Amino acid sequence: MNVLWNAKAASTEIINSISVNTMAEFLDIKFTEIGPDFLQATMPVGPKTHQPYGLLHGGASAVLAETIGSVASWMVIDTDHQICVGIEINCNHVRAKKSGIVTATVTPLHVGSTTHVWDIKIRNEQEKLICVSRLTVAIRSKNEQTGLKKTV
Repeated sequence: MNVLWNAKAASTEIINSISVNTMAEFLDIKFTEIGPDFLQATMPVGPKTHQPYGLLHGGASAVLAETIGSVASWMVIDTDHQICVGIEINCNHVRAKKSGIVTATVTPLHVGSTTHVWDIKIRNEQEKLICVSRLTVAIRSKNEQTGLKKTV
């Protein structure tokens, strides 16, 4: 079985530690499982993630999708020499959710040297699809002028 991930991200504890002081921490996104070619994370549905009708906000689903996809890219790249940044996201919201937990699963569609494309499915506790998303991530050299100060 071929494992997609680099050894640096061998545990959910390591992955969760990079979320400190980020939107992921604010929305209580937790990475829960690492598979050979997938990653899972959960997010509670409640006041922080609601829109005015008391339903899961589509933007919160987009944050979950971009978070898990970006972390998946981080788990693939050489972080000593590269960074990864989201450049396009698409989300189709197919089912409403009022409370509980949603689980996102990310799998690769394309893992190239300059771009990654990820498929993200967000499901409820009964495995029903809530949102399907596709995220494109650019891979850039740390030597390029990025203006980024924070390193992981």
